[in-house]
Formats: sequence, structure tokens, C-alpha cells
Amino acid sequence: MNAEQKLVDAGLRAWKFNADRIEKFFDGLSDDQLEQEVAPGRNRLIYLWGHLAAANDGLFPLLRIGPKLHPELDALFLSSPDRAAPSLPSVLEIKQASRDIHDALWTTFSKWSASEWLEKNSAVSDADFVNEPHRNRYSGLLSRTAHMAFHYGQMVLVKARA
Repeated sequence: MNAEQKLVDAGLRAWKFNADRIEKFFDGLSDDQLEQEVAPGRNRLIYLWGHLAAANDGLFPLLRIGPKLHPELDALFLSSPDRAAPSLPSVLEIKQASRDIHDALWTTFSKWSASEWLEKNSAVSDADFVNEPHRNRYSGLLSRTAHMAFHYGQMVLVKARA
């Protein structure tokens, strides 16, 4: 494995580690626990789960994989704060959407070469990418990995208080 492949492998392992530990975390919670807030008056765990699924679903168009698998999650979990909608999808629906998204992303991620990871993401024009080559697929993966890790830190604090 050359240096580029090792760097890609490290990023992929970090993404997979975070996606898997989030899935495991939520699998171990009851419906009552999913209603707990990360802090008084802040997001509930059920909302964070949907938020992470919706955010990761955004990787499909960002990384030029294809359309989102669950665009219906955006209005509930990205465009609106927790409790803005009268109801959220069921725990089973969020769980299935999250798994669908992560499984499909992983299937694609694990096939890409280092050079494919360094291709531009959809948020940058061809002209801008010449001057900003860091706006590539790999940086999108790293950003979303950090996002998952941040929210995981919030989630484990809730569980520790319970």
C-alpha cells in the first residue's frame, strides 16, 4: 500500500468507526432514552440521530455519488430545529434510513481509488477547483467524520447522566 492509499485508508477507517459507534449507541437505547436532551432545552437524542442520517445523506450529491436516499429527512433534521415539526419518523424508520445511508456510502467509499477521492466535490466549480484543490471528496469525508464525532461526544454525555 502506497502513502496515498494509507491516507485514504485512515480516513475511511475513521468514518466507518464513527458511523458504526453511532449505530451501536442508538441500538442500545429505549424510546424513553431517545427523548432525552443533550442539555436542558436542547436537541433530543432522537433528533440527533435523524440529523446525522440527513447530514450523511448529503454526502451522495456532495461527493457526486448520486441523489440523496432520504431527502425527506432534510426538512425535519437539517432545515428545522428539534421540536419544530409536530412529529418525527418512528425510531424504526430513522434506524432504517440511517443504515441504508451508511451501507450505501460505505459500498461506494470502499471502491474508490486515492485519485477518485481527490476529485472535486459538487460544491466547487471546475474553475475554483483549480485554485482550491483541497475542496475534494476526501475533505468532504473528513468534514463529515468530524461532524459525527462531535455529536457522538454530546450523545455519550447524555447516556452518562442517565
